Amino acid sequence: MRTVLGHFASGVVVITASGPGGPLGFTCQSFSSLSLEPPLVTFCPARSSTTWPRIREVGRFCVNVLAADHAELSTAFARSGTDKYAGVRWAPAPSGAPILDGVAAWIDCSLGHEYPGGDHTIVAGRVHDLGADGTRLPLLFHRGAYGVTAPSPR
Repeated sequence: MRTVLGHFASGVVVITASGPGGPLGFTCQSFSSLSLEPPLVTFCPARSSTTWPRIREVGRFCVNVLAADHAELSTAFARSGTDKYAGVRWAPAPSGAPILDGVAAWIDCSLGHEYPGGDHTIVAGRVHDLGADGTRLPLLFHRGAYGVTAPSPR
């Protein structure tokens, strides 16, 4: 299943929050817009995630759409037991959650709903604020490797 579904290219995001002990975050590639009215997004953290329960407790988070040059950032936030923010520049979103420096886009959210999804949890977030840098190409994940899109013809 992983091999076949790996043929579907996806973007890569880092979900961040401002926790009581400092900033939190994890890499996630199962992210999508869900609804324009009301504005909702969805992502699916693994049930084994140790970071998602801490972000859930905060109730507010920011989805950082990684840019093409963020492969190392994606790998760093995918690791457990490390200081994921070491050397990482960021600014607070309106919720206080980190917006990572140089991302292609960011979406500031509050927790809407959670649903069981096998070995993952399906999270729906309510969008409160968002922004994008129209000059940055997104980081993609396809067939087990990072990639980028080609620039759009003008």
